[in-house]
Amino acid sequence: MDQQRLRGVMAPVLTPMDGNLNPDVLRWIALCKELLSNGCTGLAPFGTTSEANSLGIEERIEMLDRAVEAGIPASKLVVGTGTCALPDTVRLSAHAATLKCAGILLLPPFYYKGVPEEGIYRSVAELLERVGDSSLKIYLYHIPPVAVVGFSLALIERLKKAFPMNVVGMKDSSADLAFHLSALKAFPDFDLWAGTEKLLLANLAGGGVGTISAMANVIPAEIRALYESWREPGAEDWQSALDSHRAAIKEWPLVPALKAIKADETGVDEWRLTRPPLVGLGDAQAQAMLAAYRATFAG
Repeated sequence: MDQQRLRGVMAPVLTPMDGNLNPDVLRWIALCKELLSNGCTGLAPFGTTSEANSLGIEERIEMLDRAVEAGIPASKLVVGTGTCALPDTVRLSAHAATLKCAGILLLPPFYYKGVPEEGIYRSVAELLERVGDSSLKIYLYHIPPVAVVGFSLALIERLKKAFPMNVVGMKDSSADLAFHLSALKAFPDFDLWAGTEKLLLANLAGGGVGTISAMANVIPAEIRALYESWREPGAEDWQSALDSHRAAIKEWPLVPALKAIKADETGVDEWRLTRPPLVGLGDAQAQAMLAAYRATFAG
């Protein structure tokens, strides 16, 4: 494995909004630095938890540029670039490659459902052709519960065979343990990331490389601790503790819940703001969620 490829714990970084529902870039950069200091081995900006598909192309490019200018190492960034429009995906991916980011996290074009796998294959092939950078590292983003369109084992195998230096890994957010274990077995040389910390122990035991987890925005150190000690006695108990934190907020929409936790942690109420169509939690919802979440840390 290329030693520059990331392993461990990555956060799909939350995007704080200002009062005009524009990205608060300074607060976002501060969060990125905080996460890297507190347990994350890398960051996956512009993932689902980042509200990426509510952000414009220019917004993403500006945020990425300012993050690198502020001293966040591009080598720690796997940037979400997948969109429905090929030119947009190419532009974002080429920009990430120019900055020497560690890679891109690539959603398939997801608007048209029921497309043949040939179409998804061609979208990746055309992306690589248009970007024209042999160093570009692609991490497929498999999230059929949201995108519906996904990457089958057969398609992954075809992409790996056609582009072995470029298609190097996948974030599996399928919530399908059988699929995840099958992918680990089928592709032992693939950088397979669990899309939730709930599968971190199973991922590592099967030869995976870690997790890209929404919860890493709020408990990065706890998730990192399991990553570092997963072979030790008691790892199952640590996994159970992580599961309890996630379970405590499952009743609420994930992004608004995580933003309410950040508002509570920081005392910055603007953290609760989301860009439509997402809606932040109301006061009563937030207090109920926070009470359940805090209770998982008791004792």
